[in-house]
Amino acid sequence: MSNLLYLIAVILIIGWLLGFFVYSVGGLIHVLLVLAIIAILFRLISGRGV
Repeated sequence: MSNLLYLIAVILIIGWLLGFFVYSVGGLIHVLLVLAIIAILFRLISGRGV
């Protein structure tokens, strides 16, 4: 489950970067970034590390 969470976080960060530099979608891209950061922090706090 934690590997899936980490994979989703990485995909969201890549999507945010692509959206930030290529498209102008507005707040949705920043919501994706926040979700990705929360997923990474949850993984680090839960003690599994990167």
